[in-house]
Amino acid sequence: MADDATQQHDRGAVTRAVGEGRSLAASMPRLILEARRIAASVIHGLHGRRRAGTGENFWQYRRFVSGEAATRVDWRRSARDDHLYVREQEWEAAHTIWIWPDRSVSMAFSSPLMRETKLDRALILALALAEVLVEGGERVGIPGLLRPTSSRNIVEKIAQAIVHDTSTRHSLPPAFAPSPLAEVIVLSDLWSPIAEVRQMIAQLSASGASGHVVQVVDPAEETFPYGGRVEFVEPEGAGTVTAGRAEMWRGDYQARVERHRNEIREETDHLGWSFIVHRTDKAAADLLLKLHGQLGIGRDIGIGRRTPKQSEQRT
Repeated sequence: MADDATQQHDRGAVTRAVGEGRSLAASMPRLILEARRIAASVIHGLHGRRRAGTGENFWQYRRFVSGEAATRVDWRRSARDDHLYVREQEWEAAHTIWIWPDRSVSMAFSSPLMRETKLDRALILALALAEVLVEGGERVGIPGLLRPTSSRNIVEKIAQAIVHDTSTRHSLPPAFAPSPLAEVIVLSDLWSPIAEVRQMIAQLSASGASGHVVQVVDPAEETFPYGGRVEFVEPEGAGTVTAGRAEMWRGDYQARVERHRNEIREETDHLGWSFIVHRTDKAAADLLLKLHGQLGIGRDIGIGRRTPKQSEQRT
């Protein structure tokens, strides 16, 4: 009976996935509230990462230093008193962060172990992270949906862009060229074929951008808590497969998952990106803090200098 209940629950997950487009708008207010609650819990004590450099937004005036080019002097500001001042801009490229929350059909899954779907968690993380980053002076964008912005209503902008997006929901971000000093954060279950995952990471890092790949998984996708006769339904149209004694598949399944992750880890290690496994039964705030602490590391230490033990973590 327990296995029948599990199968019914999993079929229900697929049904929910089909209707996701209709229900997302209704669930978004709840996700926004949860994201803001999480963001507020971690913002205290965090400091912004604004810095001087090449950009279009004014940051501050500072005293002119002997030896600098006279063309850097802001004569209008300097005319106010007896000192020379330079007008510094924010380092635009350094605080442009692209966040990709996977909204594909497979993300609508939740096992009997969880109430929250992978999609809910990915969206909450994306919204909360955007809130924290903008509060710290960063610019945040969503590939294919929202250009980088530091608007204080970033959460509403992202939510509106997602709700009104009518394009096909792919698992991986679209091909684009982030600036060399930008960063990319991918929040996905990463169950796409490994060749596609590798291609995605290689393409996004080709310009020199650094990144963080987060695999968002339901606990059941790691533990495989199934037994007896179970029918597994692939939510994106690949059909079904029936196990006569599902418990006999557990070892092989877990080995395949580990092999898939090792292949992702090899790619992220090679390019100096980070790789984190995040289960939906763990606190979202923990991942938020970890990601915030890692942002900028790729630029500071140089590409390819992370070790495998540093680049793959769990939250």
